[in-house]
Amino acid sequence: MNKLSKLQTILLIVFLVTVWGVNWPLSKMALSYAPPVLFSGLRTLLGGLLLLIVALPRYKRLQLKAAWPIYLLSALFNVILYYGLQTIGLNYLPSGLFSAIVFLQPVLVGIFSWMWLGESMYGLKIAGLILGFSGVGMISSGGISGHISLTGILLALGSALSWALGTVFVKKKSGAVDPIWLVTFQLIAGGLIMTAAGSSLERWTAIAWTPVFILSLLFISLFVIAIGWLVFYKLIDSGEASKVSSYTFFIPIVAIGVGSIALHERLTYSLLGGMLLILASIFLVNRNPGKAALKSE
Repeated sequence: MNKLSKLQTILLIVFLVTVWGVNWPLSKMALSYAPPVLFSGLRTLLGGLLLLIVALPRYKRLQLKAAWPIYLLSALFNVILYYGLQTIGLNYLPSGLFSAIVFLQPVLVGIFSWMWLGESMYGLKIAGLILGFSGVGMISSGGISGHISLTGILLALGSALSWALGTVFVKKKSGAVDPIWLVTFQLIAGGLIMTAAGSSLERWTAIAWTPVFILSLLFISLFVIAIGWLVFYKLIDSGEASKVSSYTFFIPIVAIGVGSIALHERLTYSLLGGMLLILASIFLVNRNPGKAALKSE
């Protein structure tokens, strides 16, 4: 496992939180130009094809015969279910609210990592995960106005569950596959499946190929999906999955801020309270427990 320096870790987390935060309102806006399944397929397929340029010189590391089950399961959880449910669900809820619900994911990752990866679970981490989700809940319940759809909430929860399962699965199998090929293959496979599904359920003529849509599609495909997933897996591979995932609690804050400006999704003072809880969450999850706590595990 290649460890990152503290500065490298901070820079990668800042990058990831920024581009993944912008992704939610940008995707919401792009859906006004394209049907959801086709858009979801196009952005992931394009992201995978862009990464293929980097992956091809490493073709000997693909090991498709031995690793294809890992690639396909990762594509199922991290692309088809995560992006598919996410893109459809954004039609039912404001982008900031939807992203806030999806970020139940760090709490689920903390639980699954303890169950399946043997990562430590102690009082401070439990308290931090609860505080983080409470902060997200405060933001989502009081920070945004809009129609609350049960369908949208269920789609957001499904997106969170699939992403959490995919994150822990990739962490568990990280030593068995090349990380660049893992991201590339899952994006291309998932993108092809969703594009095929969209072609049968939706109309290509419904896509409005405006400059705004094309620029949004390119930004999401390159920075959010292709580079974003590489950065996320690099962080996961270099540290505890639960600790890295705790920083993603920041993403709804960025999503809500951008959504309020670009999409006029209203904010209230509950955002401040949610931010404080999230900051406390990240501090507690990343704080090393005392020796006594470690011995009691």
